[in-house]
Amino acid sequence: MDMMLTRIEMLNEIGIALSSEKNNQRVLELILNGAKKLTHADGGSLYTLTEKKELKFEIVSTDSLGIAMGGTSGKEINFPPLPLYVNGEKNLSMVVTSAVLKDETINIIDAYDAKGYDFSGTRKFDEKTGYRTRSLLTIPMKNHEGDIIGVLQLINSLDPHTHEVGVFTTEEQKLAESLASQAAVALTNKRLIDEQKALFEALIKLIATAIDEKSPYTGGHCKRLPELTMMIAEACDAENIGPLADFCMRDKDRYELLIAGWLHDCGKLTTPEYVIDKATKLETIYDRIHAIDTRFEVLKRDAKIAVLEKKISEQDYIDTISRLEDDRKFIQHYNVGGEFMSPENQQRVREIAQYEWVDCTGSAAKFLSEDEIKNLTIAKGTLTAEERLIINNHIAVTIKMLDQLPFPKHLRNVPEYAGGHHERMDGKGYPRGLTREQMSWQARMMGVADIFEALTARDRPYKAGKTLTECLNILGKMRLENHIDPDVFNAFVKHKVYLKYAEEFLPPEQIDDVDHSKIPGYNGG
Repeated sequence: MDMMLTRIEMLNEIGIALSSEKNNQRVLELILNGAKKLTHADGGSLYTLTEKKELKFEIVSTDSLGIAMGGTSGKEINFPPLPLYVNGEKNLSMVVTSAVLKDETINIIDAYDAKGYDFSGTRKFDEKTGYRTRSLLTIPMKNHEGDIIGVLQLINSLDPHTHEVGVFTTEEQKLAESLASQAAVALTNKRLIDEQKALFEALIKLIATAIDEKSPYTGGHCKRLPELTMMIAEACDAENIGPLADFCMRDKDRYELLIAGWLHDCGKLTTPEYVIDKATKLETIYDRIHAIDTRFEVLKRDAKIAVLEKKISEQDYIDTISRLEDDRKFIQHYNVGGEFMSPENQQRVREIAQYEWVDCTGSAAKFLSEDEIKNLTIAKGTLTAEERLIINNHIAVTIKMLDQLPFPKHLRNVPEYAGGHHERMDGKGYPRGLTREQMSWQARMMGVADIFEALTARDRPYKAGKTLTECLNILGKMRLENHIDPDVFNAFVKHKVYLKYAEEFLPPEQIDDVDHSKIPGYNGG
């Protein structure tokens, strides 16, 4: 009775361990090792049933021979899977396949005397190793829905005192069957959780892919940013002095940050394409620069008519054509956008706008409309203030979308991490105007990642991808302006995260030698 109570207690402990263990290989080991312990078995194997109707070896173990393969042993099992059917017929020659096909436990006293099974392979193994296979207990593992998902086989029940090989008793069989049932449920639940996780991650990546595909100018951003964010996080985790010394990333934390990285721009699903894809200042449905080119040609035509009619001199004509060509090249150049347009150049646009031309109705009209002036005088990039508000709104939408999702406990920080990558340390960011103290380390890391990815990107409509030195100079100035976190920036530079990222994602022409001593605001090692 004491032994039975001990075994029941052991069975409960194994069940608790099975329900809490998250590593698949350890779960399989818990099942086999627990069954061996309950039944005093010397060895055993565990198989899982595949979609191809085969039994795949997962773990093989024999204590007296020192054999341990599969699981967390690091030793691969090279045995081929065992088919349930051969040439369309049930494979009843093997004990493990028979247990599945007959849906029953098979308890064999002595393998050498058993009838109806092919133990030739077992005999060869015994001859080679000097082992003697006697008792076998083979149990199909059925989950809570009655589906067989695998097989547990135990070999040679040993007397706990004499270590003589005996039979598997009825009590031991019942205990092993109970464990197999618990194990099947645990494996099924684990599989369901893994499948749900895989589906969840696939949906997240689907959203990111949809955003990247939405615009040819930001394609790949949603895929690159999670990678860069994790590189920065590992660099911060490696810091053992200063403010980041206490920052520690567990596997759970890494997964949470990775998911946030994939979802950081999900709000762009609602951003109009005409804003995301605005490659030039004058672009709407099409680039209106061509309409302005036509107006220049009209002015040049009028000048030619004037000189032919002797209304202006040849020199005036030459000067007019030269001025118009110069103005056209100027407008074409600043239509592309860029990092900065000076007030003087903005004023020149307004002066060109005062030219008059005769439109298709024969009416005199201003050379540039108010809307064209407004767009051509954009100081930075290609977006007007109104369009900038539209695209900036994506982060507010991101937060709104993520706040509505019922994230489990281990992902509850995803909205905060993803929603903070446009905030600034001085509180001048958006959408919430958070200060450094109000933000997590992870949100600050994502902010650095978002900026650096944008600076290095080659697919932006208004600029080429910058070199590493140029990017770090800009980041350094942003650190001095209290835009990005100084400690995250220092770790980014110190651990050469920029180079690791560049070697994976950037072309050789963007990867130059970086002199840390010349980076503004950097005071690391």
